[in-house]
Amino acid sequence: MSKRKLGLPPLDWLRVFEAAGRLGGFSAAAREFGLTQAAVSQRIGNLEAWLGRSLFIREARGVSLTVEGESYLPLVQDSLRALERNTENLFGKSPTELRVAGLNSHLGALVVSRLAAFHAAHPKLRLVIDSLDRWSGFDEEKTWLQLRFGSGAWPARAARLVATEVLTPMAAPGLSWGAPLIELRGPRPGWSDWSAETGETMTGGGWLSVDSMEHALEAARLGMGVVLGSVPLARELLQTGALRRLDLPDMITSEGYWLTWPEDRPISSKQRHLVEAFYQTISIRGKE
Repeated sequence: MSKRKLGLPPLDWLRVFEAAGRLGGFSAAAREFGLTQAAVSQRIGNLEAWLGRSLFIREARGVSLTVEGESYLPLVQDSLRALERNTENLFGKSPTELRVAGLNSHLGALVVSRLAAFHAAHPKLRLVIDSLDRWSGFDEEKTWLQLRFGSGAWPARAARLVATEVLTPMAAPGLSWGAPLIELRGPRPGWSDWSAETGETMTGGGWLSVDSMEHALEAARLGMGVVLGSVPLARELLQTGALRRLDLPDMITSEGYWLTWPEDRPISSKQRHLVEAFYQTISIRGKE
């Protein structure tokens, strides 16, 4: 291809090129924009003629980026994101809705109880809570802002720590160490891990095994035994006296509860300020 004097190519061509490069084909880009594959191919051909370089290798089984295409794609993506973000910053309206997803028990303990305070500071904002019944992949959920439990290291996700997971023996008033131990199955450390780390001797097994912290805390509240309970999730139960911490060592884990969102999502300054305000409302770091 002959090289011509360069300027800024039409935005439409760049957007189609970005989609084809990101999605790996002209057909996928055509579906995203509601165009025909021929229309996508024409726009990319026009862009290649403008640049004087081939951006895609066309083969019978599909297309793939050339070396020049692979180098150009991230530059185009960064520029389109910056343009979208800055346009939103200058001309966009303030967000009218904030939507957050998470496991039902996590939302109940860490989010819902603090929504009144957040609403008082943002009275015109509509809050939408999406409860998840199970752990799922980020791509399975449409809600981009999510509350998650884990290490905080998720590919292509930004994350802010809401609360470190601290486990400690808890029981209803009137129960003490020596009562049956409630077993919790799942990703958190259990009684044997707590015993190995603290050097404390367990008092024997129990008759109840559950698979969620929510059920374990409720069983303990009802006097069914001692639970190795999550301090962040049991915060209100402890404050009201429904549960009490026994005089035994805590176990601070390497995991916690995180507010997370896609790193590549263009977030305007208004959205960033809103997410930061929401984070400051639900975060309990340093507030214990």
